[in-house]
Amino acid sequence: MEHSYDALIIGAGIVGAAVAYRLAERGLRVAVLEADSVPAAQATAKSAAGVRVQFSEAVNVRLSWASIQEYRTFEEVFGVSSGYRPIGYLFLVPEGAEAAYERALATQKRLGVPVERLAPGEAKKLADFDPDGVAFATWGPADGVIDPHLVAHAYLKAARGRGAELFTETPLLRAGRRGRAWRVETPAGSFTAPVVVNAAGAWAGEVARRAGFELPVEPVRRMVFMTGPMPEARGLPLTVDVATGFYLRGEGERVLFGRSNPEEPPGFREGMDWGWLEPTLEAGLARFPWLERAGLDQRASWWGYYAVTPDHNPILGWMPGVEGWVNAAGFSGHGVQQAAAVGRALAEEVVDGRAHSIEIDPLRYERFERGKIVQEKNIV
Repeated sequence: MEHSYDALIIGAGIVGAAVAYRLAERGLRVAVLEADSVPAAQATAKSAAGVRVQFSEAVNVRLSWASIQEYRTFEEVFGVSSGYRPIGYLFLVPEGAEAAYERALATQKRLGVPVERLAPGEAKKLADFDPDGVAFATWGPADGVIDPHLVAHAYLKAARGRGAELFTETPLLRAGRRGRAWRVETPAGSFTAPVVVNAAGAWAGEVARRAGFELPVEPVRRMVFMTGPMPEARGLPLTVDVATGFYLRGEGERVLFGRSNPEEPPGFREGMDWGWLEPTLEAGLARFPWLERAGLDQRASWWGYYAVTPDHNPILGWMPGVEGWVNAAGFSGHGVQQAAAVGRALAEEVVDGRAHSIEIDPLRYERFERGKIVQEKNIV
């Protein structure tokens, strides 16, 4: 069978779902092709669910703040809550890194987002930590968490309500440009459309290769650990020890924590890396000694993939030299917090020819060709 549409979305995670909804809202006939048996089961479901405005680059601040605004009022539009909880993000800035974080703070304040500079003593009122070596903290009271799985499904339901179609167990096997349209071959038949949006997450690089070109997006495995019940979890904001990259937050009566392994090789490696637990805890205990009382809940811990680019920032917009191909990939762990705004911006890109609600030029593929990668400092 051959199916014809105005746009094909590859991937039904939170980003693909948001783009699908906004394109359908603009009147396009949209199909979402998902390789898995259910939507939003990979990085979206396995995310640590954080949303924050505390970035150093203006484009990331704008995308994240616009997304938080949408998640705040989500129920008014979609009939279900996004699960948004402003538990806050607290960055513990080490001595020696003050200048970079002062500049980031100035950028955030210039853009009008809620963020504060706190002395270590003030920050300790929000989260108990050893202040040794901490110069100051930055606090985002509107930062927090959402339910990304619920949000993705709400976008998909709304998209389908506007005529979009979802095809699961439908991986892209091959794709090629035929005249004015792309032809995408799948086990469920072929799909044609003038526009393809690559929102395949960790698989975005492979999807591009199957379409005949290279996109610098690689999968990198990440671990999220969970403690058993402990009193310190109550009201604990997402707190990042910038010196080590260790982070934690409260999740009900438990503490969720993790730290990216800089030595983790790219690739589709599966399963928990329990060997990374000891280095993670070593970094965490130095800053949060009370974690010594925590018991680990192995069954509640999990792993998932980041879709990583060379500069750990997404690739958005039209692919140069590849007609009708739009990138929405490589978020490097920031997809949940930017999905809502990216959905709007990329719908503008497709329908109007160029995103205009938010200037996405710094995140276009061309930055790699020009040697102007995004120098984002607030990477966790």
